[in-house]
Amino acid sequence: MRSPAQIDENDNPPILILGGGFAGLFAALHLRDLHSGPIILIDQSWNFVFKPLLYELLSSEVKLELICPRYDALLHKSGITFVLGTVEAIDLDQKQVKLDSGLKYSYRYLVLALGSTTSYLGIPGAKEHTRSFRTAYDTFALGQHLRNRLQIATQTEDIEERHAMLTVAIVGGGASGVEMAATLADLLPTWYIPLGGNPQEIRIVILQRGSEILKESKSDRLRETAQSALQQRTASVEVLLGAEVKAVHPGAVEFERNGQLETLAAATVIWTAGNATHPVIDALSIAPENRDEHNRPLVKPTLQLPEFPEVFAAGDCAIDLLNPQPATAQVAYQQGAAIAHNIKALIAGKSPTPASVNLRGTLMKLGLHQSAVEIFDRYEVKGQLGQAIRLATYLELMPTPARNFVNGMEWFTEEILKQIAGV
Repeated sequence: MRSPAQIDENDNPPILILGGGFAGLFAALHLRDLHSGPIILIDQSWNFVFKPLLYELLSSEVKLELICPRYDALLHKSGITFVLGTVEAIDLDQKQVKLDSGLKYSYRYLVLALGSTTSYLGIPGAKEHTRSFRTAYDTFALGQHLRNRLQIATQTEDIEERHAMLTVAIVGGGASGVEMAATLADLLPTWYIPLGGNPQEIRIVILQRGSEILKESKSDRLRETAQSALQQRTASVEVLLGAEVKAVHPGAVEFERNGQLETLAAATVIWTAGNATHPVIDALSIAPENRDEHNRPLVKPTLQLPEFPEVFAAGDCAIDLLNPQPATAQVAYQQGAAIAHNIKALIAGKSPTPASVNLRGTLMKLGLHQSAVEIFDRYEVKGQLGQAIRLATYLELMPTPARNFVNGMEWFTEEILKQIAGV
């Protein structure tokens, strides 16, 4: 382990932030009033993506400009430099980052907020024949694909072929899979009925390898709420537990259940089953003992890498084993703020402090205009009121013109929280 390098007064490398998701963007925004050197944010996209609200983008419940603002607009007059580029390599010893464009950046402090990538678990055909749901592009592509399949179904006389066109298989029964299933089960009928189709023919199937949905959740009540909500949707939702996907083919998913190999004909297969460590993070030159079983870097409570205290990491690309947190927007947002606080402390010659994450609870979309919200993991609000709280809570985080809307909603969210908690 080495000490932070001394910075010469005439040589002032920037604070470099890799990744413009919640952790990276908010670390940058909390550092913008820092006057001791340049700040550079690097991301491979022009637009920030508010991922929790991609379901609302798919269903047109919110507009694109609200959840995918451009970084140059977000950072306007902030003093933060935005660089469009893809990180190719990080040399921790030389304190240098290389982009695929050939550009190289040295740094004084480095913030790793690159997130994770999709893991296809080595399943044949999964990458080639499934659809992901991580970006606005994914969202629009999925919507166009689904509308096309519905239109084809209206002109398909063969019953089996039509059923395949109207079947959506969702691989993974975690939060993303459940939210997707609930959204599509309400949304697809609104698209299909105007085409003259019978919404009862639409079939949404969740393939979950484990014995229950929402395995990552500690709340049995939330799990029961989600199961009930899936049964009450406009279109049919089936949950196949103990279904281990073995292969994905064009138009079909092969899986094993109860020792039997089965095939589900589905014109649409959506992958929500797993995440993998970002390749650049995976290639970092850190000791094996400073990684977890998924090869994610371990961080100290201050969110610093043990071997490189000038490097911070947050979000789902790193983990503090003493205080593991779920990979959610509210966690990444608070970690970004904590990193900014600690960088400011180090520059001022003070000691960094452990990051404190205050979880308001769990927010889950369970159909059009419907959500379940567990506040402080103690109180549950469902339905349209749950959706209002969920939207207001998320929009509170937005550093965009959405703040104009939020200013009128903050009182609502806070009052609801106080009433439920009995404050």
